[in-house]
Amino acid sequence: MSVKIAQGAFMFNTPVRIESYASVAGGKEGKGPLGSCFDEIIEDSHFGRDTWEQAESRFQLEAVSLAVRKASLTKEDIDVICSGDLINQCIGSAYGLRDLEIPFLGLYGACSTMAEGLVIASHFVENNAAKRAIAVTSSHFSTAERQFRFPLSYGGQRTPTSQWTCTASGAVILSADKGDIAIVGGCIGKIADMGISDINNMGSAMAPAAAETIKRYLDASGLTPEDTDFIVTGDLGTVGSRLLVEVLQKQGTDISSQHRDCGAMIFDPEAQDTHCGGSGCGCSASVLSGYFLPMLERGEASNILFAATGALMSPMSLQQGESIPAISHLVHIRRL
Repeated sequence: MSVKIAQGAFMFNTPVRIESYASVAGGKEGKGPLGSCFDEIIEDSHFGRDTWEQAESRFQLEAVSLAVRKASLTKEDIDVICSGDLINQCIGSAYGLRDLEIPFLGLYGACSTMAEGLVIASHFVENNAAKRAIAVTSSHFSTAERQFRFPLSYGGQRTPTSQWTCTASGAVILSADKGDIAIVGGCIGKIADMGISDINNMGSAMAPAAAETIKRYLDASGLTPEDTDFIVTGDLGTVGSRLLVEVLQKQGTDISSQHRDCGAMIFDPEAQDTHCGGSGCGCSASVLSGYFLPMLERGEASNILFAATGALMSPMSLQQGESIPAISHLVHIRRL
C-alpha cells in the first residue's frame, strides 16, 4: 500500500515497475534537438486522417500500440488505461482508444495529465487492482491552436512569451513485477492561481504550482535536490523555468543544477521559431518516454522527479475574463 508522507504526497511500499514505454512525435519535433530519441516520427500532420483531431487520436493509439508491442504484450494484458489530452471532452483520447476495448479512465489535467495518469495508474498496480496499467497523453499543434487561440489562417502574431504546442504522444506501461525502473512515490498538486490571464504566458502561470509541488515532495521525502539526477518539469518553457528556479531559491531550495524542462528541451527556439519552447500534453509525455526513461534504463541516471505542469483554463473561461489556474503533479522515478 502507499504511505502518506504529507498532504497529497506518498511513497510506495512496493515500487511500481515501468515495463515498457513509447513515444511518437511530429515532423517539427523530429527536427528538434531530441528528434533521434523518439520511437517514431510522423511527418504528415494529418497522419493519413481527414482532420487534425483524428490525427491526434491516431498519435495516441500509435504510442499505446508501440508500447504494447515493445513489451511483447497484447491489449488483453492491460487492465486499465489512464489517458487525456487538450481537446474538449478529451475526444483525442476517447476516439483514439475506443477500439482497444480496455477499461478506460479519461483524465484532464491539461499539460500535467501525464504525471496525473502515472499517479493514478501506479496506484491501481500497487494496490493489486491491476497487473498492468497504461498512462498516455497526446497533443497536436493544430488542434490546440484551433481550440485555444486563433484559426491558423488568421495569421496572428505570436508574443515572445508564447510556446508551441507539440504534436506528440507518449505512453508508459506500469507493471507489478517487470522492469528495471520504477515509480517509488509521488505528489498530487494543489491548484495555484496568481491572477495571470494571458494565454500566451502559461509558463509564468504554471511555475508557482510546480514550485509548491516540488518543495512539498522534497520536504516530505527528506530528499535534497542533490539526491536526484534531474528534476524534470513540463512544460514551463524558458520563461517559466527561470521563474520556477527563482521562486524555489527564495524559499531556500536550489534546483538550478538538476532542473530540466521538457518544453525547453524539445525545440531549438532560434532555428525553429518556437519562442519559449514546447507545450501540450504530448510534450512532457514524449520527452519522458523518449529521453528520460531510456536514460534511466541505460543506467545514465538513477533518480528523477517528473513534475508535469498544466494550465487548467478553457476557451470559455478565457472569454469570460477568468485568470489561469495551474497545477503540477509529480512522480518519483528510480532505477532499481
